[in-house]
Amino acid sequence: MTFNEARTEIVKQVSSVYDSEEAKNIADLVVEHISGLTRMEQISSKKNYLTCEQLDEADHLTERLKKNEPVQYVLGYAWFAGMKFTVNKNVLIPRPETEELADWIVKDILSTEQLAASIIDVGTGSGCIPVALKKKLPLTDVSAIDVCSEALFVATENAITHEAFINFLLLDFLEEKKWEELGRYNIIVSNPPYVKTSEAAAMHERVKIFEPHLALFVQDDDALIFYKKLGLFARKHLLPGGSIYVEINEAHAQDVVACFTNAGLKSVTVKKDMQGKERMVKAIAG
Repeated sequence: MTFNEARTEIVKQVSSVYDSEEAKNIADLVVEHISGLTRMEQISSKKNYLTCEQLDEADHLTERLKKNEPVQYVLGYAWFAGMKFTVNKNVLIPRPETEELADWIVKDILSTEQLAASIIDVGTGSGCIPVALKKKLPLTDVSAIDVCSEALFVATENAITHEAFINFLLLDFLEEKKWEELGRYNIIVSNPPYVKTSEAAAMHERVKIFEPHLALFVQDDDALIFYKKLGLFARKHLLPGGSIYVEINEAHAQDVVACFTNAGLKSVTVKKDMQGKERMVKAIAG
């Protein structure tokens, strides 16, 4: 089967769960993955067909895609800040708004020339944020914590792959006594769980079924729990003039502002993402 025939067949197979444009993009990704050739390399290659082993792999991956499993989990990687990150069911798939959050930090550090800043990422997941920050700001001292040992394994693997030294620590951030194990930082960053459990019904199956609930959901009766804790943590663990940056649920921007203001933080700023949604908040130590 040629590359084009394989793409056509994959599009046909996954059309029940993806629209036509998404199906074409996914078919491209799968054929690139199993052939090891980019689309341009496939066109110029003298070998324009897949081997029997590659076709078997394509069939296996396609079956997983037909069950609505995210293509990033099926392929085992996702792109973030121009880098390939290993991902699996233990970590969230990196998203564009999270990359925007990391970019915000990079721009602020470069503009203030605080190139040796100390940074901690709370709830690191795949490690995409701390690795991206360390690669773009090599003089920074970067730490990252997570409550899930499986997630930290993935994050560590990604840090090793990208030759980024990150101090990883297994820690339940919601237990305030554990904060004694942590230092003081110029920057705190977090993309914490912020989706209410009652909102799960409205989410796409691809997210709701396959991505880790521990990293996604919070109870309705305390939906801001992580932001309340982050505000308290920032008050105690931010160095003078230090900043905290968080990703948020667009419906709760002002609630997060109130959490940080009540914690004594100053200059609380809400930032919109490229879609015009209020998805990020920054505050400065008082």
